[in-house]
Amino acid sequence: MTEVETNAVCPPSLISRGIITDHACPPPCAVAPVPMTVDTTARVKASAVRGSLHGQALISRALLNRVNQIDSDSCSPGGEDPFFVADIGEVYRQHVRWKLNLPRVEPFYAVKCNPDLKVLKLLARLGTGFDCASKKEMDLIMSLGVPASRIIYAHPCKASSFIRYASQRDVRKMTFDNAEELHKIKRYYPEAELFLRIVTDDSESLCQFSMKYGASLSHTADLLQLAKELDLNVAGISFHVGSGAVGGKPFLQAVRSARFVFDQAEAIGMNITTLDIGGGFGVDNFESIAEVVGPAIDELFPPTVRVIAEPGRYYVASAYTLACHVIARRELPRPGNYMLYLNDGVYGNMNCILFDHQQPVVRALTHGSRYMYGLPENCAGPVTASVWGPTCDGIDCVTRECQLPYALDVGDWVYFDNFGAYTLSAATGFNGFNDNCEVLYVCSENGAKKLMSE
Repeated sequence: MTEVETNAVCPPSLISRGIITDHACPPPCAVAPVPMTVDTTARVKASAVRGSLHGQALISRALLNRVNQIDSDSCSPGGEDPFFVADIGEVYRQHVRWKLNLPRVEPFYAVKCNPDLKVLKLLARLGTGFDCASKKEMDLIMSLGVPASRIIYAHPCKASSFIRYASQRDVRKMTFDNAEELHKIKRYYPEAELFLRIVTDDSESLCQFSMKYGASLSHTADLLQLAKELDLNVAGISFHVGSGAVGGKPFLQAVRSARFVFDQAEAIGMNITTLDIGGGFGVDNFESIAEVVGPAIDELFPPTVRVIAEPGRYYVASAYTLACHVIARRELPRPGNYMLYLNDGVYGNMNCILFDHQQPVVRALTHGSRYMYGLPENCAGPVTASVWGPTCDGIDCVTRECQLPYALDVGDWVYFDNFGAYTLSAATGFNGFNDNCEVLYVCSENGAKKLMSE
C-alpha cells in the first residue's frame, strides 16, 4: 500500500467544534452530542461539499500520476495490475455527517465491509466502536489499541472456540438469536453482555439477512425467559434490516419491534440498557433514513437507553475508486459492438457483483492520450461493449452491456467510483490472479490528516 503525499489546502478541521472526538479515542458513550444550530449545520454541509470537490481533484491527480508511470509494453508481469485510490478525508466527512444527523446513535463500524488499516485507524481515533464477527477481526481491532468495550461480537451463531476466545479478550458484547446459542454462552462465557437479535422485514434490501439470522417476535419471550433461567445478562436488543436498505420504513418497523421486545424483557424483570439498530445505511439515502429512525428512537426509548449502530458501506463506499487496465478486446460482427477484458473481475475486487448485488458503472479513464476522469461523457456514447474479468470462468462478467464514448484499446484504463464497500475485503486469488490490490491514499481533510499523523 502506498501513501500519496499532497500539499493542498483542505477545509478547516471540525474537531474544534466538538463534532468529532479527539485522537485520545475516548469511549463513544463518553462523547456527548453537540447541539447543531441551523447556521452550524449549513456551514458543516458547505464544508463537506468543498471537501468532496477537493477530494475528487486529489483522486484525479493520483490516478493520472499512477497510469502515467505504467508502460504496458515494458512493465514487469503484473505491473499494470488494478489499483485503488482511497480518500481518507471522505471517511472523515461521513463521520461528521453521521454525528450531524444521528447524534444519539454511536456507530460501531462493520469491519467485514472493508478492513483497510488506514480506515480502521482513523475510525478508532474518531472514537467509533467496531462490529466484529470473528477472532481475526477482534484481533485486528484490538491491535490498534481499541479497548474490548468498544467491540461488539455481532454474530448470532458462533463457534464455541471463538466464544472462549472472546472471553479471554474480555469482549463482552455479543449477539444471539436462538436457545442453543444461549446454552453455549452459559457454558463458555456466562459473564457476557448479550444482545437478542430479532428478525426484520429486509425484503427490499440489497442483501437480506433475516432468512439466516434473527429471532421472530413469537419466540423472543421464550428466549428472554430462558436467558433469565440461565442467569445470563441480556443487555440489549439488536436488529439488522439488511445491507443496502432502500429507505427508512424498515428501520421504523424494526425500532417498533425492538420496543415490543424491550417491554417483554421488562415484564419479567430484565433491565435492557442498549438498542442496536444494525446496519443498512447507504451513502445516498442516509438523511432520509436518519430523519425517520432518529425521531422514532427518541419517541420510543428514553435517553437512559444507549443506542448503537453497525454501519459499514456508509463509511467507505464513496471513499474508494478502482482503476483497471484493458488487457484484451474483441470486435463483434455488429458495428460498434465489442467485448472488453479487464485485469479485474468478479473473483477479484468486483466480487460485489455476485455477493453484494452491485451493478458497477464502467467509466473510461484513458483512451490513447485522452484523460477522462470526471467527464460526463466517459460512461456514455456510441460504442456498446460487454466487459469481462481476466479469469477463464464464463461467470466472470462485469457487465453484459455498457455504453462508452470510444472503442477502448488494449492499454487503455477504466475506473469505477464508489467502490469501497465489499470489494477488496472479499477478493480471491482464483486462477492465480492478484488478490492483494494496491491502495494509494489521499486525504482531503485536515482533521483526518491530524488524527492519522499522531
